[in-house]
Formats: sequence, structure tokens, C-alpha cells
Amino acid sequence: MSSSTKPYMIRALHQWCCDNDHTPYIVVWVNDRTDVPREYVKNNEIVLNVSYSATKNLQIDNDWISFSARFGGMSRDIWVPVGNVMSIFARETGEGMGFEVEPMPEDAALKPAPSVDQPKGDDDDPGPNRPSGGRPSLRIVK
Repeated sequence: MSSSTKPYMIRALHQWCCDNDHTPYIVVWVNDRTDVPREYVKNNEIVLNVSYSATKNLQIDNDWISFSARFGGMSRDIWVPVGNVMSIFARETGEGMGFEVEPMPEDAALKPAPSVDQPKGDDDDPGPNRPSGGRPSLRIVK
């Protein structure tokens, strides 16, 4: 059995958007296999900006799309099964492609275990002079 073309099409359209200075967005069907901020879900769908400038550690694999992004000033880890992607499109033009939702096999893992060799990012460790969370802020130093 051959693999699905869906992840390849998503990666290709993502690259096309970036090459043409467009902002790639995906529409995702939200269920128990997706790990997204539920407060932004409407009618079991969420629209996510997957541009490199809006995400950190973006990975578009054959089974999962994962990244970190800020929602309301808070960094959140996002995990989306590729089968739950309903479309990818350029925000500026609306050009893109729609897909059928493909259910994951029941015996599939909920999400892959994080890699131990991934380096920590700047946002992972607040450090002594950085706030531990919430909105970014500036203060006057005299």
C-alpha cells in the first residue's frame, strides 16, 4: 500500500506560500487526537497560521504537524494529525487546496514522544532576567 499524498501536498503548498511571501494557514478538524488551544476552536475547527515567523520548530511530517506558537501571549505546543488537516491556503490570495479528513488508525500513538536530542529554545527557560510567562512587557531602566 502506498503512502498518502496529503503530507507531501501540504509541504509543497507551505513552501509555495513561503516562496511567494504569502502566509500559509491550515484549517484543522479538532478531535481528541489534536492538541490545540481549545478556546480558539469553533465548530470543531481551528485555523492556524503555520508561517515560519508565527511558529517555532515547525515540523510537517507524514503523520503529524507540530510546532510551538503564541496564543494570547502564552507559548503553546501544537500537535495536529496530518489526517485532520482540512485545507492549506495563502491568507493573502485564498489560493490553496482542500482535503478530506482521514481518521487515524485506532492503534496509532496519540502523538510521538518528544525527541531527547532537541535543543532547548530561548522560550523554554525563562532565565534570571526574563518573566516566567504572560504577556511581554517593557520597563524603563535608569
